[in-house]
Amino acid sequence: MIRLACTLVASVFLAGCSDNAEKKKTEPPPVPVTAAKAELKDIPVSLQVVGRAEAFESVVMKSRVDGQVASVLFTEGQHVNQGDVLIRLDPTDFAARLQQAEATVARDEALITKMRADTARYTALKERNFVSEEKVNDIRTNEAAGAANLRASKAAVEVARLQLSYATIRAPISGIVGARLVFPGSAVKANDVTLAVVNRTQPLLVSFAVPERHLPQLREARKEGSLKVDVTEPGDASRHYEGTIRFIDNAVDMATGTILLKAELPNRDEKLTPGQYLNVKLVLETIKQAVCVPNSAVQQGADGSFLYVLKEGNRVEMQRVETLATEEGLTAIRGNVHAGDTVITDGHLRLVPGAKVKINDGASGDKPSSPQTSASSKTTLAK
Repeated sequence: MIRLACTLVASVFLAGCSDNAEKKKTEPPPVPVTAAKAELKDIPVSLQVVGRAEAFESVVMKSRVDGQVASVLFTEGQHVNQGDVLIRLDPTDFAARLQQAEATVARDEALITKMRADTARYTALKERNFVSEEKVNDIRTNEAAGAANLRASKAAVEVARLQLSYATIRAPISGIVGARLVFPGSAVKANDVTLAVVNRTQPLLVSFAVPERHLPQLREARKEGSLKVDVTEPGDASRHYEGTIRFIDNAVDMATGTILLKAELPNRDEKLTPGQYLNVKLVLETIKQAVCVPNSAVQQGADGSFLYVLKEGNRVEMQRVETLATEEGLTAIRGNVHAGDTVITDGHLRLVPGAKVKINDGASGDKPSSPQTSASSKTTLAK
């Protein structure tokens, strides 16, 4: 009996050891991951699009008369003030036409003086019955025609004077003049040859288009106050330029499904140039105290966005979430995730619900991971 009992005890002991060994053999080792804690933060809902700088005012200067360029008085790229002389045409022909018109006025003034004297003399003779009424009427008609000729001659003088003034071409606005397009001796025709282009760059406009689905948010944001934009140069996000939306187009482009907007920037230092491509960030609203996690924590699956949350026993649980917006490496989410929860930010490929994990040293999750430098970390409106 004693031998049989010992045999049974030994069998049970060996079976238990075999089961433990089997469990240890089948259970995979903890998956090494990095983690961060979810936190509450105000995060803006914004659009980031590409825009193009435009001059606040741009004037293509052309001659108003036919002529020949006598002198070009500006330097390429020069800052000019309104009224500065930029180009002079040869005024000789225009001055001669003015003198001819003035001579015609002098002749007509002399003629009208004689006609008025004739009218007075014949009127006196009519009162004494020395001439007929018909003769007096002819004299008065000649006087009226002479007065009309005088007015026409004076108008011709004004036209000649204006043409002479058009020979001096002045800056219509204050701004920066472009390249020299004509030179002394160049023949120009009225409204034909471009002489110069003057752009006003202070302030500067930035035009960009946004999808029409954002129109309700745009209108709502404009009701609450002026819409602000943050503008940066491609390849240099260190310098920011703040502007205000001044124009929302009155119709949606049916070909692209977008609506045109324009923002005004002070551009006091003239760092930005018309025609330049710019990155435009437009804040539509701000989500107050949203639950935020690093961008790398949010994964995409067949059923939408999800992430892994660390639970007791260093095991992970998959949670479905809805992404609201992203900003500087953080994503605002809605779902069964709360501030202070530890979420997995790296090592997702080997994870399944309930898997045991091992958090790498230095990634205990006290702080969110640093913002990503990839395109996904840029400020965008979540889909």
